[in-house]
Amino acid sequence: MTQGRRASRTVAVLAGGLVVVGGTAVTAAPGYADSAESAFTALAREAGEEVSPPRAGQAREENAVLARLAASAEKAAARIVSNTWQLPISRGGYRLTARFGECSSLWSHCHTGLDLAAREGTGILSVASGVVSEVGWAGAYGNRTVVTLDDGTEIWYCHQSQFGVEQDQTVVGGQTIGFVGATGNTTGPHLHLEVRPGGGDPVDPERAFSVRGERP
Repeated sequence: MTQGRRASRTVAVLAGGLVVVGGTAVTAAPGYADSAESAFTALAREAGEEVSPPRAGQAREENAVLARLAASAEKAAARIVSNTWQLPISRGGYRLTARFGECSSLWSHCHTGLDLAAREGTGILSVASGVVSEVGWAGAYGNRTVVTLDDGTEIWYCHQSQFGVEQDQTVVGGQTIGFVGATGNTTGPHLHLEVRPGGGDPVDPERAFSVRGERP
């Protein structure tokens, strides 16, 4: 900067008494907002500063943008909450009796899910939001409900004593969809839970839960 010359600064007076000086926002003192534009403009001109008046409709446009951003954030938060996995039986209400991949004479093949032993009639909760794609008898699985999640993953809830939903019904995470029982091939009341991405082969439910921040 040349000696004796002062750098030009742009002073903008915005709605609500917000003043911008050289790109820095400064909030006026309480009570200043009503007369901020006229008073500050006079002071700025007296000091030889260039004044940029507020553009017509600027505050309204900024508020509209903020409203759209807030609405978008709320929708995103709702999607995150709806896709969060939770346990199919309330913690403390079950005992884990068999894990994925275990092999025993109890099963014709190695175990394809998790067994959560609980008192008969205990409510079974949907682990996440989705659509009921199947409800009915499934041989060794007994009374089975299949819920297809938004990403195509199928969750199988087996050996139920009673169903709590109907086919094609939309469910949300935490909603009661059935009740623990001992139907099908079982030695006692429990929920057999399977996780099948894309409706294909089963994967370890414990791993599926853990990557979503939950642990059976």
